[in-house]
Amino acid sequence: MKAKFARNDLILETGKIAKQANGSVLIQYGGTVVIVTACMSKETREGQDFFPLTVEYQEKTYAAGRIPGGFFKREGRPSESEILAARLIDRPIRPLFPKGMLNDVQVMVIVVSSDGENDPDVLAVTGASAALSISDIPFAGPVAACRVGQVDNQLILNPTYAELEKSSLDVVVVANAKGIIMLEAKNKEVSEEVFLQAVKFGAESLKELLSLQEEFTRQFGKPKATDIYCQKIDPALQNKVVIK
Repeated sequence: MKAKFARNDLILETGKIAKQANGSVLIQYGGTVVIVTACMSKETREGQDFFPLTVEYQEKTYAAGRIPGGFFKREGRPSESEILAARLIDRPIRPLFPKGMLNDVQVMVIVVSSDGENDPDVLAVTGASAALSISDIPFAGPVAACRVGQVDNQLILNPTYAELEKSSLDVVVVANAKGIIMLEAKNKEVSEEVFLQAVKFGAESLKELLSLQEEFTRQFGKPKATDIYCQKIDPALQNKVVIK
């Protein structure tokens, strides 16, 4: 299933890879391809009192057609960019799980192909949402993400690496059907008006990806699990802690 997004088609596929996962999606934009899997435990660990969500993001060198050489033939610990990309995925999806949920949930993202133009990090956010949405894991999605740049006073949706080097803006917008749920930006000095225009431009553009995921979920989604474990919070304690 695909939708036109900026200059390329964004393609979602499922059912051929990682069939044992609760939900898996292959997402492609241009020549960049990312696989996302979502898994949930059936039981909880003894004494657990928090939601154990794990998000892991990996950029393998083979995605760019290279293999590590020299003494170390394998890739080591996650790089700084991989850690930041994992956090980029974690922040918008974490609040959309049921309150007090205790089942382990793991979202694994692997970049399997890179075209050297399109950054896979925002692609991974949309892919994680799609994988969770079609799975039986309770998730109040979908969400979608894009990057907005500005070159020669023109806003650009999902700019390439080359365009980002000349851009005065680098804004990641994540939204759902209700509105914007996360922003991340690094910019040169721009006016508040320009920044607000970029955010609105990105949020408006994401409606197409949200519609794509909704249709994708209708066709391939599983019934959501109802036998999950949730932590019960004492209402009296909650009233004392919550600031009204």
